Amino acid sequence: MADEVVRLLLKRVPLSSPATLPNFHRFRIKGRIYPAIKPLENNNVTGRVLLDITDPELEVLDIFEDVEYERRLVDVTLIDNVISISTPFPHCEKYNWKFLPCLSLQDRYEKLDAYAYVWVDKNDPNLYGDWDFEEWRRTHMNDFLNMTVGFVEELEGPDSKTRVATYESFFNNGDKPPMS
Repeated sequence: MADEVVRLLLKRVPLSSPATLPNFHRFRIKGRIYPAIKPLENNNVTGRVLLDITDPELEVLDIFEDVEYERRLVDVTLIDNVISISTPFPHCEKYNWKFLPCLSLQDRYEKLDAYAYVWVDKNDPNLYGDWDFEEWRRTHMNDFLNMTVGFVEELEGPDSKTRVATYESFFNNGDKPPMS
């Protein structure tokens, strides 16, 4: 997930580390601009692990990922054993650490358990090919950010819509062409 999307959803960008998720693949979804991951042997998904997610933040991510995904505990391998800081380093005692104990810049990890949002429909015929983050960033990120702003506004309102409903109303209202 792009930092810009994370910032809109969580109101901050948590500590993160580049990581690889083995035996999974990131697919394009016909008619959607976001990806799906699902298990696929001898493949790897490269991404990031958000390290200091609080329970309320995890709930926001669960709501955002909606019914299309299930949160699943997976084993990831950190790339280069690096923990990057996108925001000022928080004081450990202020957070209910979800994935790791308090970290310092000197801490090194190779493998860890983390949550991933896995596509629910294992046999979805709309999944195909490889999803490309950089292509998404160039061609679709601004629209996705606008949709995410709408989702956050709905989430904070009394009659909130799901992310799927927000996505469909944003991308299928005639202003934006459906993407694949």
